[in-house]
Amino acid sequence: MSTFLIEPGAKLANRYRLDQVVSETGGATRWKATDETLARPVAVWTFTEGFPRTSEVVRAARATSRIPDARVTQVFDADDSSPIPYVVEEWVIGSSLADLLSQGPMEPERAAGLVAEAAEAIAAAHAGGLHHLCLTPGKLMWSSGGAVKVTGIGVDAALLGANTADPAAADAQGLGNLLYAALTGYWPGGPQSGLHAAPQGPAGPYPPHQIRQGITEPLATITTRAALPQLAGQLVPGPPITSPAEFCAALAEVPRLIPLPVAPAEESPPPEPGTSRRTGEFDSTTGPRRSARGGAAGARGGSGARNGEGPQEKSRERSAPSRMDRRAARTQPSPRKILVGVLAMVLFAAVVVGAWTIGANMRSAEDEAAGGDGAVEEETDGDQTRELVELTIGGATGFDPFGDGDEHSDKAGRALDGDASTEWNTEGYKDPMGVGKSGVGFLIELESSQEVHAVELEMPDHDYGVQIRVGDDNAVGGDQASLDEKLPVAAEQSVSGSTTVEIEGGATGRYVLVWFTELPNVDGRWRGTINEVGVLGL
Repeated sequence: MSTFLIEPGAKLANRYRLDQVVSETGGATRWKATDETLARPVAVWTFTEGFPRTSEVVRAARATSRIPDARVTQVFDADDSSPIPYVVEEWVIGSSLADLLSQGPMEPERAAGLVAEAAEAIAAAHAGGLHHLCLTPGKLMWSSGGAVKVTGIGVDAALLGANTADPAAADAQGLGNLLYAALTGYWPGGPQSGLHAAPQGPAGPYPPHQIRQGITEPLATITTRAALPQLAGQLVPGPPITSPAEFCAALAEVPRLIPLPVAPAEESPPPEPGTSRRTGEFDSTTGPRRSARGGAAGARGGSGARNGEGPQEKSRERSAPSRMDRRAARTQPSPRKILVGVLAMVLFAAVVVGAWTIGANMRSAEDEAAGGDGAVEEETDGDQTRELVELTIGGATGFDPFGDGDEHSDKAGRALDGDASTEWNTEGYKDPMGVGKSGVGFLIELESSQEVHAVELEMPDHDYGVQIRVGDDNAVGGDQASLDEKLPVAAEQSVSGSTTVEIEGGATGRYVLVWFTELPNVDGRWRGTINEVGVLGL
């Protein structure tokens, strides 16, 4: 019978009720189904008549069921001899890595812990002669109970007929891709599972630490060696990582958050040396865990004490006040306490109102003396003020007047996208500014020449030396000696974090240059970073 004739509600093996189609893959259909015998949700694969790889999928599923690792999706049943061949798998309820990354990249230690769990599951599969070959962000799951699950081991490759001469290297690169995605929010092989393609450099995707700050050098090196083997030994030390076991060994040396078991300890097999096979909740991120064993013991203890009471004890409990009753009696407020409390509240309110009034008068006097807050409005004639507005930005580029680097102009839009979790950054320099060159910058082009009064910057909490230069010549293609003439300095100060750089009296021009004269050393490189930038003017 062909799959396209099967409708929701059909039942396989007089047990598995097909509820709804989840996906279709070239003649194979995945269903969300119900195991009516055990009253649990399951995933079921069915196949069209003539599907060429039905037997291979069933054999792979049976082999997968023998992998002794709880992080591998369980296979409950598989039959290619029935009128409708099928494979029944565990239905994993939770979030995929793609779902998790929809909120942005993960913390490096959490990313390392999550992907390390997947790597150990894949390594266990390889030890049993099975491979994945189709690792994507949708295949790594974090279940609602906190357990890490890898779906599709063995089965996905059989479904697609995927094959390669070196499956170990292919899965090692797949694991590297997962770690790259978890750290950066990009997929190094092009768009995948809702993730954008990683930014490209001359030799391919940029290594992860060049896309996002805060990734340690060891973790960035491991990711690059696995996901971008062509860069191993060039941009990072060490040879390519060519097997899941080698990937596991490398990650064992970096800090990571290790998932802990969901089930009570006595129900989980002890972990093998060097692994973290007991899966479950991420400690310190998911809150305190209740001890099922401790809770049960407490319940049994309380019940035993209650059952041991005789009639006299029960009578005494009814007649004598309990400890909680006596405590409640002691803490019952008296009329005198209530009166004192009301007076205290009245006095407190009077103090707050008085302080607010004095503060408001002082702020009013300061505003009159200083002419108000320059970041919001500017004094013009007499008492007339004009409110500053955010000017429309037409475009932006990374700016190096020497022309010996592009300063990541392809990432300039990240500083204008309204998302503070994305960033533009300069190239990483071996020497601080002032040694090799006097500065680099972020060049903003307004829609027209306008009066600029402030630049709002959202940056990491490092110390930067910044000049704001404004003019009508964009200075691109010139040299640093001509910057003062083409884009004169309108303001200069040290900045860190969220800062508004005010331009006293304003400056007019179409081009606004955020010019770094001092850069912080981040992970061994001097680099400037801007998460968001805005220009205020009239």
